[in-house]
Amino acid sequence: MLAGQTVSFVGDAAFIVALGWRVTDLTGKASSLGFVLALESLAMLTTLLLGGVLADRWSRRLQMIASDLARAVVMFVFLALDASGHLDLTAVLVLAVLFGLADGFFQPALGGIVALLVDQPLLASANSWVGIVRNGSAIVGPALAAGLYHTAGPTAVWAIDAGSFVVSAAALWFARPRAMEPQEPLGLRGELAQGFRYVISVPWIWTGISAATVILMIAMAPYTALLPRVVQDHYGRGVGAYGLLFSAMAAGVVAGSLVWARWHPRRGRVIVCFASFGINDFGIVVVALSPWYPLAVAAAAWRGFWIGVGISAWMTLISELVPEHLLSRVISFDFFGSAGLTPVGFALAGIVAASVAPTTILAVGGTIGAFLWFVPLVWRPVRRAA
Repeated sequence: MLAGQTVSFVGDAAFIVALGWRVTDLTGKASSLGFVLALESLAMLTTLLLGGVLADRWSRRLQMIASDLARAVVMFVFLALDASGHLDLTAVLVLAVLFGLADGFFQPALGGIVALLVDQPLLASANSWVGIVRNGSAIVGPALAAGLYHTAGPTAVWAIDAGSFVVSAAALWFARPRAMEPQEPLGLRGELAQGFRYVISVPWIWTGISAATVILMIAMAPYTALLPRVVQDHYGRGVGAYGLLFSAMAAGVVAGSLVWARWHPRRGRVIVCFASFGINDFGIVVVALSPWYPLAVAAAAWRGFWIGVGISAWMTLISELVPEHLLSRVISFDFFGSAGLTPVGFALAGIVAASVAPTTILAVGGTIGAFLWFVPLVWRPVRRAA
């Protein structure tokens, strides 16, 4: 499974870089990518909770395969439209919605299948290695996108991403996760309610999701949507420099994930997790305000390191402490809650960027985000949870 996901992650990383540049080229507006990402995120949210219920009820492996194949079809259509000269913003928006709908079924199944493939003592290392593979691929993907975009054109990137989903589905077909113990079916509404009750009963989970809801809207969404324009206008550079920022952050995530794989303390893990997320947001401020591009690259790597530690810690805690039969539902609530306001953030970033400099938007969002991650740690039940 890990080999297939590696190929898929490389394709995804190449795609997001090429997409940002292609949409900006199509429209010439900083707001366009924000609207595309907003619709894709909103579509994912509409299927995410259903995907969590199904992944706790049926085969997580088969659900991932179906999602991979659906996203491959979307990418092949994207490729055909661009190759024929018929790709426009409307087509990108429609395809983004279809992609997001399929993605919503994949994420909770992926988060839950790791616990079915490795034993509990190995979960910390396994989750770290998933992060290492994902972000190691993100080092290769942006460089691949930048090289192909200027030589073979963006359609080559779309072809690679489409093929990567097929490879991922094929690898999953041969995976053999252990079967889950069957639970009494409660119906869609009852099973969602059961998962929700568990989430709100655990302080470190619901406060972490709540913090992420706001912070991803005001910090991450503007960073993702407006970074192409920052690279063009603030640093006066092209798609290669844009891709390098992604690669630097991914390299940092790999380093942070490796640190967690060797370290993973048994106490204070929630503090490490939340503090790491807070420290990473200071990197957004540096990227936005630095007069020197090399410093922005270093700040992107700094962000990545702390994101790697934070995500590895969070996924280890979720995988170890959440009951197996609730795992995919909790992960779906995690994704749903964390990304719930992200479409709003993408859309607002595009709107506000029409009158406020993108660098200002990023600097303000990063500063507020860094502060908010430390707020839940004031509460003792969160600080001393695990």
